Amino acid sequence: MTLVSAADEVLDVVDRDDRVVGQAPRGEVYARGLLHRCVFVQARDAQGRIFVHRRTASKLVFPAHYDMFVGGVLGAGESYARAALREAEEELGVRGLAQPEPLFKFLYEGPGGAWWSYVHEVRCELPVAPQVSEVDWFTYLTQEELDLRVGGGDWAWVPDGLEAYRRLRAHRESRL
Repeated sequence: MTLVSAADEVLDVVDRDDRVVGQAPRGEVYARGLLHRCVFVQARDAQGRIFVHRRTASKLVFPAHYDMFVGGVLGAGESYARAALREAEEELGVRGLAQPEPLFKFLYEGPGGAWWSYVHEVRCELPVAPQVSEVDWFTYLTQEELDLRVGGGDWAWVPDGLEAYRRLRAHRESRL
């Protein structure tokens, strides 16, 4: 059995309208700054608290940074919905999770590159066992606790997750 590294995983390359224009290995996509697709899933426990974690130091992008989403890149030919469920189950270490609810999509452009980002949310009442290759540390925070951590500046947050979080807060406020 041949092991494939994360850098060798083939991704769809997309244009600024999120249309597939080709495929390339993840390492090449990152090195060349090619547009690709990513999912963000905000997971809440039975009490409504938000799953927050620190990424492992071995991650290709934003190692050892904190995040309030689980998620990742879409493989070639994978849909946003399928990737959201796959990534949430993988990173939380659960099976049988409900399909995450899609909320909105945006083009992230900032530190680390640019990618289409589809934000989802899911309730996870199952006991989690986060994937050790992805998650170094985790906890659940209330919305207020998370807002304090984000505003406090003492945690290094992944920039794309922080942008998704700000947009999610604005999205929820616009629906009130």
